[in-house]
Amino acid sequence: MRRITGAAGFFTAILCAAIIFVGNAVAQKITLTYANFPPASTFPCVQMEKWKTEVELRTAGEVEVKTFPGSTLLGAKNMMDGVESGVADIGVVVFAYQPGRFPLLAGVDLPIGFPGSKVANAVLFDLYQKYQPKSLSKVKVLALFTAPPADIMSQKPIRTLADLKGYELRCTGAGVKPLKLLGATPVAMPMSETPEALQKGIVKGIFSSLDILKDFNFAESCRYATICHMQTTSFAVVMNMKKWNALPDKVKKIMDNLAREHSLWTGEYIDRHVKESTEWAKKKYKEEVITLSDSEYALWHKKVEPIKDEWLEKTSAKGLPAKAFLKDLMALKEKYEKEFGKQ
Repeated sequence: MRRITGAAGFFTAILCAAIIFVGNAVAQKITLTYANFPPASTFPCVQMEKWKTEVELRTAGEVEVKTFPGSTLLGAKNMMDGVESGVADIGVVVFAYQPGRFPLLAGVDLPIGFPGSKVANAVLFDLYQKYQPKSLSKVKVLALFTAPPADIMSQKPIRTLADLKGYELRCTGAGVKPLKLLGATPVAMPMSETPEALQKGIVKGIFSSLDILKDFNFAESCRYATICHMQTTSFAVVMNMKKWNALPDKVKKIMDNLAREHSLWTGEYIDRHVKESTEWAKKKYKEEVITLSDSEYALWHKKVEPIKDEWLEKTSAKGLPAKAFLKDLMALKEKYEKEFGKQ
């Protein structure tokens, strides 16, 4: 009887230990919320799902990431404050949507002729690592990336500045200054209003990245695309600092190791998508892709130099190392153009 009782006690102890072990394992599972503002099909959300997959895989399921695209948790303009306050653990922030809040890194969005996102992403990542701007000190930066540079999609061929004079082009707020300096007529409006504006002749083209030729079927209305490589739009994937500090060291290491890799993957993805969209437009609508002559390209970029000068003056006045930052930016651009090629 004592043997039976002893055995029963032994197995009970094992069972209790097993329950405690399983309970601890369940308790150790980490769930993170990740907010984004555009629709799920857009490239900022594609990169979000890629990051989620990689983190869950590399942590062997210890971390679960719940994603919220389409402003279902936070919108574009309240993203930074929402992550800082813990409404979401992680979010995607666009520097241009909050003018003045990210003055130094906003320099990456100057119209300096990035050939594509991969080069711009590598430059942005290195500049962040070197300068560690105060504007991002309250969050943990998990990745950095940009939209492709803005080009022109139009209903008539644009080969010279003369062709562009007075030409109405849809743009975002960031596109107004470059277009004015180039002699065009900028019309700032949401992308959702653009198809109707093209139909009614309110605008005769679009100033944006060429992935929208396919994604929004704008190739049907705009049969010409002019490559001018103007401004980009920079994004940061940021995490609530308190949540970051609570993560196990091994999880932090995985996320840190993923940061640059993921930033470059995002650039490769969107650059490839731009090429696919352009080829699709050529085949379906016989889209003509116009490459400016070297002298014309140089002339266009000389025309927009006042934007760079204005940024230098304003940013320096805030006590920030704008001149050194821009010098590093141009040197890194040249470096990565040689390494990755001019797409």
